[in-house]
Amino acid sequence: MNFLAHIYLSGDNEGVTIGNFIADGIKGKKYIKHPLQIQKGILLHRGIDSFTDQHPTVRKSTARLHKNYGHYSGVIVDILYDHFLAKNWKKYHQQPLEEYIQDFYRLLRKDFDILPSRIQRMMPYMISDNWLLSYATVPGISKILVQMNRRTKNVSKMNFAVIELEEYYTEFEEEFTSFFTELELFSKNKLRELENYNPNL
Repeated sequence: MNFLAHIYLSGDNEGVTIGNFIADGIKGKKYIKHPLQIQKGILLHRGIDSFTDQHPTVRKSTARLHKNYGHYSGVIVDILYDHFLAKNWKKYHQQPLEEYIQDFYRLLRKDFDILPSRIQRMMPYMISDNWLLSYATVPGISKILVQMNRRTKNVSKMNFAVIELEEYYTEFEEEFTSFFTELELFSKNKLRELENYNPNL
């Protein structure tokens, strides 16, 4: 899953949210150096990624893209699924998406000093261009895919994936909706499991 889904699936705990958001940049056992709640967020993120990567519905989505995008298909599906979460946000959360996102940006500013340097560098662009809100529209997703393609030095050709999004829009949305119901349940159970997490045991 991409940024918005990871943030949403963290629940209301700020430390867990930060940990879940920064987890991709924390390798191996380095998460142990962080405060307890951030550790829980990192472990939640890893659990979500494993559950997602192995899920047959997600694999069905990625298979649709594999011919044109190879191993980048999974990254593209993560972004497309965030689009459907943002687009259908009212089904998942009572707070309007724009307010929810602004609250998250405030949390990032408050905890700026504990963010990894990569996130610190990315954050101003994320906020100024409002990446998370842009997920809600197809043009916004198209812009994100263009940016991601640039990060791969134009190797991935992800900028063209909006073509498949539009062509198979209904199929992708149905797959997201079906999968996300299961992912929400998995994440809630994982959070309950992490309530008893003790890194010293």
